[in-house]
Amino acid sequence: MGSVRTAAGRRVAVVAALMLAAFTFNTAENLPVGLLSLMAADLGVSLPAVGALVTGYGLTVAVVSLPVARLTRSVPRRHLLAGLLGLLAAASWVSALQSVSYGLLLAARVVTALAQATFWVLMGPVAVGLFPPERRGRVMGLLSVGGSLATVLGVPAGIWLGGRGGWQAPFVVLGGLALVSLVVIAALLPTSRPQESHAAYGADPDRRRFLVVVATTALSVTGVFAGFTYVVAFLDDVGGFGKDAVSAVLFAFGAAALAGVALTGPLLDRFPRATLAVPVATQAAALLGLYAAGSSQVAAVALFMLLGASVAPVFTATQSQVLRVAPGRTESALAANSAAFNVGVALGALIGGGLLHAVGVRGLFLVGGLLTVGALAVLAWPEPRMSVAPVRPR
Repeated sequence: MGSVRTAAGRRVAVVAALMLAAFTFNTAENLPVGLLSLMAADLGVSLPAVGALVTGYGLTVAVVSLPVARLTRSVPRRHLLAGLLGLLAAASWVSALQSVSYGLLLAARVVTALAQATFWVLMGPVAVGLFPPERRGRVMGLLSVGGSLATVLGVPAGIWLGGRGGWQAPFVVLGGLALVSLVVIAALLPTSRPQESHAAYGADPDRRRFLVVVATTALSVTGVFAGFTYVVAFLDDVGGFGKDAVSAVLFAFGAAALAGVALTGPLLDRFPRATLAVPVATQAAALLGLYAAGSSQVAAVALFMLLGASVAPVFTATQSQVLRVAPGRTESALAANSAAFNVGVALGALIGGGLLHAVGVRGLFLVGGLLTVGALAVLAWPEPRMSVAPVRPR
């Protein structure tokens, strides 16, 4: 009995370490957004140059996810994860150097993005492989909670710390968190060949369904970021919120995202299709509602919370679906879905920027809502009927 409890404790500790690593990676990715002015002034560069640290990060993840997944498919996961977390810690501490230049900071961001691209592909199969197949969705939900906490807790805490201790201070903390995850995973994750885990392959392989899920990811994320990229302008110009109120609305958005993921996780195994279709539908309703009623502050807050409660569960559900229907190795399938997500982020921002002057910031939420309706249509596309040859009498 004691050995069973010890084994269960090791599995739980590994999942907790993966959740912490997801939190650290997501915080590192988005932290420069809140420290733009401080970083630009200290480094002597423009605000767009600092913004490129975020844009370039996402594009790097999108481009390298699939190739890196294929290159590392035979490397033992304990060794690979430990190496990735070591890169995260080292890149974070390099970013925190008082004498860091913009070029060195950019290089550290590229290294972190490369590590995250690989980590995000490995995280799900490693965690899911520690538990019975029927708990796949529940485990993926827990991992998503760790990532979502970065929006609600990690980035705001990093901004607060950066404002008081200098923008380098939060990167010192992130390096320490990465080191904690590294130690736990290196000590407790068993060393095994990746292909030996039941999570290495889809539980119910279906190439058509896989393509539908990836297309849903790309369309829904493009829809969100076509409008959400300009959320501050929307809250100011359309909603009439002050600067202090904008922060409160964004916090409510993040809190709703965390709640949505926490509620969706336990349902992923029981209702795999509904847990994807419902948040895509509510995302469309929220975006279209913001276009129609965003001038009302009460409606705007409620709709942004509905949007937050939808966006995060959509990606969690697509990742869970990919683990189920992957036509080959799950690492490659998850990499394709991650690439679709990051392409959606970049494409959504590009569409929003291109249409902003033509339709206005309010119209961008209409565009985003229509793109999400397109994702819902793809998701609902009927499966082709199998033709059955008539039985001829003998």
